[in-house]
Amino acid sequence: MKQDLVVSAEEAGERLDRYVSDRLPELSRTRVQELIDEGLLQVDGRRLKSAHRLRAGERISIEPRARPQLDARAEDVPLDVLYEDDDVLVVNKPAGMTVHAGAGRTSGTLVNALLGRGQGLSGGSEAFRPGIVHRLDRETSGAIIVAKSDAAHAHLAEQFRARGVKKTYLALVEGYLERARGRIELAIARDPKRRVRMAPVGPKRPAGPKAREARTDWRVLTTMRAKQAPRGGFTLAEVQLHTGRTHQIRVHFAALRHPVVGDTLYGAAKVKQKGGLPASILTGSTLGRNFLHAAKIGFEQPRTGKWIEVTAPLPQELREYLHRLAEALGRAATEIDARIRSYL
Repeated sequence: MKQDLVVSAEEAGERLDRYVSDRLPELSRTRVQELIDEGLLQVDGRRLKSAHRLRAGERISIEPRARPQLDARAEDVPLDVLYEDDDVLVVNKPAGMTVHAGAGRTSGTLVNALLGRGQGLSGGSEAFRPGIVHRLDRETSGAIIVAKSDAAHAHLAEQFRARGVKKTYLALVEGYLERARGRIELAIARDPKRRVRMAPVGPKRPAGPKAREARTDWRVLTTMRAKQAPRGGFTLAEVQLHTGRTHQIRVHFAALRHPVVGDTLYGAAKVKQKGGLPASILTGSTLGRNFLHAAKIGFEQPRTGKWIEVTAPLPQELREYLHRLAEALGRAATEIDARIRSYL
């Protein structure tokens, strides 16, 4: 059913996409942007961009049609398989690859690639994500488990539910973590103001019915201080998830005021030249992704019960970035490599 919204004087200046998603909570901001691109959301009869700043009195017309049915198609996309047996495989997912179709992405996904290699997969919870037991964010690289059969899928899903799967990440965060290790226990819920984000629940924001408990443990592997800013610098940390909430590591470290490097959605530093680190620390170098990597995953083999632990090597772009960062901060790249080798 078509809907109309009229912008008041107090609402003037808001972005078009954010304005609509805030007032029509059944539409995510991503879906609003899709409707704008499809011409199904117009302002005074005109097609405008998502970033249009609204003016008082403008009338927004929306035809909130449902998305086309998602499906899963085979595509010839190369995969880095880290482990495989008759029941499961573990893939080293690259940054930039989504796990399955959704939010306007229907090709180039991990599912497309799995089907392209003729892979037998479990039915999954939905037809467009066969084999998928858990997920990684699009810009997070690393190890992800895939189920080849419904029996394996059910067994793995129960391991995740019972928190029997060991998930360990490498994260480079802004700032210097003063303690050698720590724990973050903050419930997480959808951010009511920006639906593309999640938000921690604390004393200033009481937990609602949709907030979910979340626990993250971390351990410092090495720090890189900025000589010109003693309280600045960066920390490379091992992070272990005990729950699997959306954006959990990113939200938790942002709550500590140590956002993951490159994660501008949750407060990481930007520079005008396409984002990245402050030019005063690393001039002209940008990462282009979050520095977050699913480095290790451990689980029980569904059929035998044998403990399997798989390690995903650090991607070349992250290793090179650490080298550039170390050089900018007066550290030897070989020292950083030694720390990574001792861990992975």
